[in-house]
Amino acid sequence: MKRSLLLVLSLLLMLLASGCAQNYYNIPRVTYEKKVRILGVAPLLVDAGSDIRHPEKDAVVALLKEANRANEKELVAQLRATGTYFAVRLLDQDADQLFQSLFERRERRDDAGVSYNKHFYKPTEVRATMEKNGIDGLMLVSLSGLLKKDKVYSRNLLAFLETDYNVMAMSAQILDKDGTLLWEYPNFKLRALNFPTFLALQFPDFDEADANATDTVEVKTKSVAGIRRALLKTEGGKPIIAPAYKTIFEDMASLQKPEFSFATLFGSDKKTTAAKPEAPAPTAK
Repeated sequence: MKRSLLLVLSLLLMLLASGCAQNYYNIPRVTYEKKVRILGVAPLLVDAGSDIRHPEKDAVVALLKEANRANEKELVAQLRATGTYFAVRLLDQDADQLFQSLFERRERRDDAGVSYNKHFYKPTEVRATMEKNGIDGLMLVSLSGLLKKDKVYSRNLLAFLETDYNVMAMSAQILDKDGTLLWEYPNFKLRALNFPTFLALQFPDFDEADANATDTVEVKTKSVAGIRRALLKTEGGKPIIAPAYKTIFEDMASLQKPEFSFATLFGSDKKTTAAKPEAPAPTAK
């Protein structure tokens, strides 16, 4: 009996330490929750001017935009399910036009061993977009290309090639009306950084090297058809969320879930955060 009690107490302490001690926001969590009650999620953006080295770049960019439209509602659904917000809205705006109006510049970053593109947006345009849509926070999620050093293994794990591969990465920010960065992904406040590659545009051809009995492994480019199969999934003839999106959306949503507390564990917290009705969208003027 004593051992069982000690086990339960240890588990509760571990949960407390892993939950309450973490804050993935750039402002205090309680301040963020009061500030951002209605979150607007921009349509997923593609930074076509970033380092995308595919020989059929235009076709790849067009495919990425198509896949974004097919998968972006899943992100909104996962953010709503966190119970953090009163309402989460997918903005009804054209992704290309929105990116062109908001985008200011990008910076290639290599922080704590993580390579990614950090985007900067125009504060005046951010404010105009938020006021137009009646939201407290604006979430901007973008796909961009970059060269990323990686070690890729063969299928039998007996060989690998470590070099720079051209990849697509997904990053995100939540801004307020002043353009202040409230939250970002990748998030460097995590104890263990997690920033998965969204899509590799290149791969090492171990099979060709093996067939030619050579140690020289060529880096090949994925076909547009192969990229389409990876990003536009169906099951029983119906579209489903692609794994590339699902993994990162789950990661983003997990960083916005309410922190653990003993009150919520034992059901004594009278404050309800989940299953709230969506606030009506503002009427266009």
